[in-house]
Amino acid sequence: MKFAAIYALLAAIAMGVNIFAQTLSIHLYSGFASIAVSMAIGTGAGLIVKYALDKRYIFRFKAENLAHDGRIFLLYSLMGVFTTAIFWATELAFHFIFQSAELRYLGGAIGLAIGYLIKYELDKRYVFRRQGVA
Repeated sequence: MKFAAIYALLAAIAMGVNIFAQTLSIHLYSGFASIAVSMAIGTGAGLIVKYALDKRYIFRFKAENLAHDGRIFLLYSLMGVFTTAIFWATELAFHFIFQSAELRYLGGAIGLAIGYLIKYELDKRYVFRRQGVA
C-alpha cells in the first residue's frame, strides 16, 4: 500500500507538470493547433519529470553512464507511446464534448492516470527489468 501511495504521489507530480506546461503553452501561444502544441509540450515536460522520479524512487535505477541512461530513457519513452495515445484521446474527447479548458484538463488528468497505471506495468516488465532492476 505504501508503494502505491508513493507511485500515485509521483504520478500526480508529473501530471501537475504536464498540465502546468500545457496551461503555460496555451497562455503563450493561442494560434493554429495551439491545443496540439500544448499537449505535446506538456507530454514532453511530464515525460522528463516522470522518468527522473520513476528511475530514482520507483525502480531505484542507476545508469552505468550517460549513454546507458539515454538508451533506457529511449526505451522508457517508447513504452509511453501507447499510454500517451490514451492520454491524448481522453483529453481531446473531453475538449470536443465539453468545449471547456477546465474539463479538457480534467480529461487529460484522467487519461494520464489510466496511462500511468498501464505504463508502470510496461516499465516494470520491459524497461527496468532488462537492466536487472525490477
